[in-house]
Amino acid sequence: MELLGRTEETILLSIWRLQDDAYGVTIRKDLKNRTGSDWSVGAIYAPLQRLERKGLVTTRFGEPEAKRGGRRTVLYSLSIKGRAALIELKSSHEALWQGITGLKTSR
Repeated sequence: MELLGRTEETILLSIWRLQDDAYGVTIRKDLKNRTGSDWSVGAIYAPLQRLERKGLVTTRFGEPEAKRGGRRTVLYSLSIKGRAALIELKSSHEALWQGITGLKTSR
């Protein structure tokens, strides 16, 4: 598996969570809600472009919306390769955390 950065992984998870509603604004809101950090537009779109170049994400256009001045949203989906990458990342994380005890979350 090609290693992914934490930001790329986080964005892939957000796309999976949002499913058919995954576009820049909703991804950014989801990440802010889950991480508590304010994500800049560049912090979302640059990794999205990398993920698309790597074949982990596909794009399609939504319907034009009046509230967007007739522009269409760019919707993101995980490709088969992207879904496989998330499954592999999850397995890797579980293996890395196996046997680690004594850490407590502050939340």
